[in-house]
Amino acid sequence: MNQAPRHPRFTPLRALVTGLAATIVVTVAAGGVFLLNDTGRPVAGEAAPPPPSPTVLPGPLAPSAPPRQIGGPGVPVTPPQLLGIAPRPVPQETVLRIAKVKHVEKVALVGGGGVRLSGHPLQLLAVEPAQFRSWTPEPVAQHPEVWSAIARGEVVADPAVMKRLGMVLGKEYQVDNGPRLRIAASAHLGFPNIDGLISKDLGARLGFSEGVVVLVHGDNVSGTRVRKLMGDGSSVVPIGKVKEEAARQPAARTTLVGRPASYLELYRKAAAVCPGLSWTVLAAIGQVESSHGRNNGPSSAGALGPMQFMPATWRAYGVDGDGDGVADIWNAYDAVPGAANYLCATGAAGGGESLRKAVWAYNHSWDYVNKVLGLAGAYARAYP
Repeated sequence: MNQAPRHPRFTPLRALVTGLAATIVVTVAAGGVFLLNDTGRPVAGEAAPPPPSPTVLPGPLAPSAPPRQIGGPGVPVTPPQLLGIAPRPVPQETVLRIAKVKHVEKVALVGGGGVRLSGHPLQLLAVEPAQFRSWTPEPVAQHPEVWSAIARGEVVADPAVMKRLGMVLGKEYQVDNGPRLRIAASAHLGFPNIDGLISKDLGARLGFSEGVVVLVHGDNVSGTRVRKLMGDGSSVVPIGKVKEEAARQPAARTTLVGRPASYLELYRKAAAVCPGLSWTVLAAIGQVESSHGRNNGPSSAGALGPMQFMPATWRAYGVDGDGDGVADIWNAYDAVPGAANYLCATGAAGGGESLRKAVWAYNHSWDYVNKVLGLAGAYARAYP
């Protein structure tokens, strides 16, 4: 699934799956900041709550332009307990309804999207520094350089993604088909699957969608209620304190397909996730997307795994197919039933023109639709 556009774009974020909350481990209370000043010496910052205190990393000099400081110490921190992602901008009237949900104390709406930075897919929030800083862990909120860097049009990256991708603090990286961006600071943000922060203005230049991420502060807020208000295709996960409480509850695991011995059997079992969907459609998509797991990407558009999901779409529709407690985009036992789940959500079970539209939603190309359905017919003939 290498053409663009593909699955709904936040599927600009890496719309989140039922049960995802049980697979994400985040701690909003903890956080540290790593950055440089214009002399190359470490910038003094407030240490994270123990253990341990953050370590300042050395690196190249920062730009010679003086930082633009946004605010100062004393920012009251109100970390989110729920994070919602919508497939389209959330109307202001919906935000007002969410604010009236029982126990909700504060709501914020920000933008987000995905880029490929020197070939690496990143999921970023696009924020107004002065308005957003109170949603971050205290060591991050109280560090003016973090917010100055964002205001300058630079990137604040989570240290986990920097380590995973081998990124260097202070270095510039090329956005595919876009500008060069500098990683100005590294901070533990505490948001699941969010790799960093940029400014709202930079997000607009990169084509990010505004108002697709909802942050909710308040204890014991009903995530189900918030999700219903956000509308179809939206998802909500608990983080921070709520996440920790949810993790203490034993999770009931459902095995959708198990671990079949062959792709053929896997496609047949996965089709049961969407009654009315033929397994031959899943087989055809699996062949087109990855040649049944032989080429799992990432694609040029950032799609991953045997069924080539965009990470944000996976968060909305991915499933734990083999019952191991993890919905893994790279795992065929999860990815194939996840594809069935996504196709079902877009109307594939109806057959006929509804099926064609569902396959088109999977990859926005009518040539792709014709190819997939042609292959599905060939599978039906080969395996009557």
